[in-house]
Amino acid sequence: MSTPRLIRPLRPLLQGQVPRAAPRAAATQLRTYASVEQPSAPSAAKASSANAPAAEEAAEESGKKNRVSRLPRALEALYLKPLRREAEYGVPTCDLQLRSYSARNLEFFCDFALRAAYYLNLPAFGPVPLPRLVERWTVPKSTFIFKKSQENFERITLRRLIQIKDGHPDNVQLWLAFLQKHAYYGVGMKANVWEFSKLDVAKEMDKSVDETAKLMEGKWDHLAYVEKKAEPEGKPREQLPTPEALEQFIAAERRRIAGGR
Repeated sequence: MSTPRLIRPLRPLLQGQVPRAAPRAAATQLRTYASVEQPSAPSAAKASSANAPAAEEAAEESGKKNRVSRLPRALEALYLKPLRREAEYGVPTCDLQLRSYSARNLEFFCDFALRAAYYLNLPAFGPVPLPRLVERWTVPKSTFIFKKSQENFERITLRRLIQIKDGHPDNVQLWLAFLQKHAYYGVGMKANVWEFSKLDVAKEMDKSVDETAKLMEGKWDHLAYVEKKAEPEGKPREQLPTPEALEQFIAAERRRIAGGR
């Protein structure tokens, strides 16, 4: 069984440390044996030896100019910095704070959040390192006379801040839901979201109340009615008594029962 061929690492290939294959030279025209005479062996060897250095130099120069990565664009982007969009007005719409005890998990999820924001057309800024939260506890190892035998514990919480500017509220909610769905282990999230509206908010709220009342009219009509059978058109349904009438009926029944005893 033959051994599998070695796969070159991707990072040295992207950084240019591993030489790439030079592009092939332009295809020459085909020649037939009838039209071109074959040169003798000594003359062909001299010509090839004379043109060898020039051909190597030309291949190296063309290889330097036309170095193109063989990786797909989506795969190559994983080894590059996340793409970002520019903010037009600079109005903050969301502050996402990430917390973790592991710097590796935190940096990985920050990179994931920035890439997701780019594809959702959200201008993201960060991650900005925030002050660490240091907590310490002292616990005695034993009791009674061994009080001096104690043990100290420390927990450091790392934090990063990612800010979204000029983001649409729907896109921001979609971004947060996507991050919550694909949450990484050991990383906590806390988001502060701001939504901006017009100055005449009270008028819009009044309109929404009127629209809600119209929608509820059909449902309120069925309240406090007894559905016995299909009533003919134009005849109202039988209505239940009001709460006041029910209270009077209950009080009268109590007096009647008490007087009969």
